[in-house]
Amino acid sequence: MTPASKIQTRTVRAQFATLIARPEASIDLAHAALLIAAEERPGLDVDGFRAQLLELGRQARERVAAAQGTPVVALNSFLFGELGFAGNHENYYDPSNSLLNEVLVRRTGIPITLAVVYLDVGRRAGLEVEGIGLPGHFIVRAQSFTERGAETALVDPFHGQTISEDECQQRLDAMYAGQVPLTEEMLRPATTREILVRLLRNLKAIYAQAQLYRRALSIIDRILLLAPDAHDERRDRGALLSQLGRFAAGIKEIETYLAHAPDAPDAEHVREQLKQMRNQLSMLN
Repeated sequence: MTPASKIQTRTVRAQFATLIARPEASIDLAHAALLIAAEERPGLDVDGFRAQLLELGRQARERVAAAQGTPVVALNSFLFGELGFAGNHENYYDPSNSLLNEVLVRRTGIPITLAVVYLDVGRRAGLEVEGIGLPGHFIVRAQSFTERGAETALVDPFHGQTISEDECQQRLDAMYAGQVPLTEEMLRPATTREILVRLLRNLKAIYAQAQLYRRALSIIDRILLLAPDAHDERRDRGALLSQLGRFAAGIKEIETYLAHAPDAPDAEHVREQLKQMRNQLSMLN
């Protein structure tokens, strides 16, 4: 990373921290997602992509106003039919799928980034929309009010269609071999901060799997800005620091995790990991 890129990264991080420090209702989800992308892509034109979303919202409002059918059907037709937004089935774990700018350019992504597009454009089109964080999947609930009355629908942006609760259960069955029943809690609206944490955790997992440990650490830093009490992130940060040979710093993070979660299901495993890290550190001294 060049000195100029480092300066840009620090500036973007500061903007992100300022934005997410606002009250929940004042956090612009798409703006925050673009700032996440801008730290991964120094020099990204955040304002340009925000303007693009504004224009998509204007067009969507026109389509909804002119539609003969329901607003949700009109919005789905615009986003999934006319614009072609769709899930990236072929290369699901490409990190670009987690970067909102890339999703807007390529019009393909993973469930949560496609949901961010749907939420932003849907609100601008006059619908009430909220994210739903199912286990292993992310969908949207959309509601509109017309002369015909209220319409509520669950929308799966990754597959570009409305779905029923029964279909949600079927997808859970496919992922978890029928061991996870759909509950009302699973269908509750996700907060903006929860959506951003989930987006970041997807990206963290991709970077860790690819052994891009420094990038994964930067993701954890942002997760902790959003969720300071996410102690499992300190555990993961300790493990990543260990991978980079920074054992003293890693040990401190693991100790912090165990101090806050001494009875966690993985506590014994983490204590064994801590012993190994201390042994590795002693060999360096």
